[in-house]
This record gives sequence, C-alpha cells and structure tokens, in this order.
Amino acid sequence: MKHFKKKKNLSRKYSHRKNMLSNMSCSLIIHKSIYTTLSKAKELQKFIEPILNKIKKNNLHIKRFVFSKLKNKNIIKILFNDVLNKIKNRNGGFTRILKVGYRKGDSSIMSIIQLVDYYKYN
Repeated sequence: MKHFKKKKNLSRKYSHRKNMLSNMSCSLIIHKSIYTTLSKAKELQKFIEPILNKIKKNNLHIKRFVFSKLKNKNIIKILFNDVLNKIKNRNGGFTRILKVGYRKGDSSIMSIIQLVDYYKYN
C-alpha cells in the first residue's frame, strides 16, 4: 500500500534522488532558472521551498542545516548573500514552474523552474 508516501521516487533509489535534488537545487540557485521535466520540477519545488523559507532567519543553525542539504559552501554564500536579500520580504512562493512543451524523444512534459524575484512578468 502507498499510505503516507508523499514523495515520488522518480525511478531512482533514495541516495540518487537525494543527490539529484541537491544538485538541481544548486543549479537553480546559481542560474536562477533551470529546464527540466515537470515531475522533477515539482519534486524540486517541494525540496527547495522549505530551505528558502528557513534562510530568512539567517543564523548558524540554519546555515548548517542548509549545508547538510546542499553540500556546497559556494552555494551557501550565494544563497545567504544574494538570494536572501531578494526573498526576505516574501512570505512564500519562492519558485515558479512554467510548462514549456513536450520532449521530442519520449513526449514527456518539459518545464522551466525559476526563482520568482529574479524574473518579472507583466
């Protein structure tokens, strides 16, 4: 039975999925936008939103927590110096998923996931 199984496994083992989400989060923080499948984007959004919400406290415990999730000192510096200034007044909804189309090979739905405050649409 699949009771209380909220996360999709994305056809990967736990350690592979954890590292994949960590790497995708680092890429999202560096580039502010990444192109991926819709299911990976939704899982990445579930992974990165609580992290972005916690960095607003900006203390040592939170920095260590974020480092345990992302495992990259340079990303932590970018996150607490650059990204924190953009999102500190926002209550939630730090990322946006835009559906782009279908992949040519297997027709999976492709999407772009972005940090909201870096891209403004009218």
